[in-house]
Amino acid sequence: MSKRESSKYKIDRRMGENIWGRPKSPVNRREYGPGQHGQRRKGKLSDFGVQLRAKQKLKGYYGDIREKQFRKIYEEANRRKGDTPENLIGLLESRLDAIVYRAKFVPTVFAARQFVNHGHVSVNGVRTNIPSFRCKPGDVIEVREKSKQLVIVLEATQLAERDVPDYIEADHNKMVATFVRVPGLSDVPYAVQMEPNLVVEFYSR
Repeated sequence: MSKRESSKYKIDRRMGENIWGRPKSPVNRREYGPGQHGQRRKGKLSDFGVQLRAKQKLKGYYGDIREKQFRKIYEEANRRKGDTPENLIGLLESRLDAIVYRAKFVPTVFAARQFVNHGHVSVNGVRTNIPSFRCKPGDVIEVREKSKQLVIVLEATQLAERDVPDYIEADHNKMVATFVRVPGLSDVPYAVQMEPNLVVEFYSR
C-alpha cells in the first residue's frame, strides 16, 4: 500500500498539479517536481512535450495505467464512431475501478484498483476482481456484504472533498451503485483540466 501511496504523490509532483484535488497532495506545499533537479526553471514544452504531458496526466489519473493497456483503450476509442477524445473518456470512466472510485466506496483510484482486485465488489450479483472490467449503462455495482464495514469504505463515504457525479447513482446505506450512462468529458468532475484531444494527437503522430 505504501508503494501505491508514494506513486500517487510522485504523479502529482511530476505533473506539478493536484490532479485528484486531494487536500494532502504535496503540490499544495511544493509546486515543483520531485528530486534534486525538481526546482530547475522549466523551459517551454514542444508540441510533442505538451501532448506527452497530457497523456501522462490522464493515464496517471486512472491509477497510472500501463502504457500497453492505455494504448489499447485509445485504439478502441479511435475505432468507435463519434468523437475520439469523448470516446476515450467514456471508456476510461466505464472501468470498474473508476466507477468504484466515483461512487465513493474508496478514497482513491489506487485503492479502488486494490479493492476490486481483492474481490470486495460484485457486478450484477457476480463477484468481479478485474479493475479494468468494462461496465455498461444499467450495471449494478455492489460492495460485498462482508466488506461493507471495512474502515476504508466507511471513511470514503464521508469524504467531503468530492461528490458522486450524476452518471452514477450511489446508495451508501446499501453500498450499491448503478452506472446510469457513459459520460462525456464535460460530465466528469476532474479536479484539473484534462485534454484528451492532445492524447489523441499524441497517438496519431
